[in-house]
Amino acid sequence: EKHCVSEPSNAYDFGQIVNAVNANKDKAACADLLTITDPKKLPVLLSNKLEGEILLIFIQSLEYYVAGKDPGLAYQHLFYLSKAERFKVVLALLSRNEKEEVQQLFDLLSESQSDQYSLEDLESLKKVYEL
Repeated sequence: EKHCVSEPSNAYDFGQIVNAVNANKDKAACADLLTITDPKKLPVLLSNKLEGEILLIFIQSLEYYVAGKDPGLAYQHLFYLSKAERFKVVLALLSRNEKEEVQQLFDLLSESQSDQYSLEDLESLKKVYEL
């Protein structure tokens, strides 16, 4: 079943939607959610709920659905995702394969042009993601 996604107004709503798309591994719905969510609000909306699975479905959704259409938005989400509580903890627990998924998204972004970021920006963000 397709989840119709509307912009969540608070961390609770956001968490509910994220849990639903994650349970269904619905990357398209997750991409919709990320497309209508202001990246700057991510740390607040995620609150202390960031988990490895959530980071991963965000990364995959950005990679498969967002980066091709709007690399700038994908970059912004990656940037603000790294400001979320528990980001460092979650990052430390990613497996090598999961790290490779993140790397693929960065590769995709480095091949795309956007006025939202430079290659230097990408390189410094990669360090934050420990790549």
